[in-house]
Amino acid sequence: MNAAEALSEKERLPLMRIILVEDEKQLAHIIKKGLEEEGYSVDLAHDGEEGLYMLENFPADAAVLDIMLPKIDGLSVLSRMRKMGSKTPVLLLTARDTVSDKIKGLDTGADDYLTKPFEFGELAARLRALIRRKTEIKEAVIRIADMEINTASREVKRGGRTIPISAREYAILEYLAYKKDTVVSRTEIAEHIYSEEFDLDSNVIDVYINYLRNKIDKEFKKKLIHTVRGAGYILKERTE
Repeated sequence: MNAAEALSEKERLPLMRIILVEDEKQLAHIIKKGLEEEGYSVDLAHDGEEGLYMLENFPADAAVLDIMLPKIDGLSVLSRMRKMGSKTPVLLLTARDTVSDKIKGLDTGADDYLTKPFEFGELAARLRALIRRKTEIKEAVIRIADMEINTASREVKRGGRTIPISAREYAILEYLAYKKDTVVSRTEIAEHIYSEEFDLDSNVIDVYINYLRNKIDKEFKKKLIHTVRGAGYILKERTE
């Protein structure tokens, strides 16, 4: 797929990658569909064994893990991944609303929990909070110099002015913002926001970076998106 073909696709690039481990297929489909509509890339497993494999081998920004799973239960999956050193934020789903179950889940290494039945909006909000916590960004609005990125509404402002931005452009900008002041390679960007059809060898990331520069930096004296030759890109306020 060349850059022109990639840019003509209707689907947007996901914002972050989520691993969802849920054996109730109808519920799993609802959650997966909802998260994809929110812009996430979702890898789905229906049992603990498959889920553990994904958590061991696939990069993810967060995981949604049901406790009651076939083959390997959710708490065992969680315990094993933490023993392996995984720091992926985990939101536990439980059908049992008891204090002891919640304490056990948190003590095993969960970052948050949600009791079934739940509203999808709450699940999405909790995931956003977990991802912010992972990146040490505590607020929903990320501020870099005079630019504001509202991760809840996906609105971008610079100098107090709203910047019209596509979902694809936002996906890359938000990821750079979560990694602000850190050099991020093209491959790393693609691995966290690609769809299955996305060609990692294409120059589409470079094309979108150029689009972002035209919108974010072109009319402003202070540039925020910088190229690090041979390494990738960095979003930061230059002080030198």
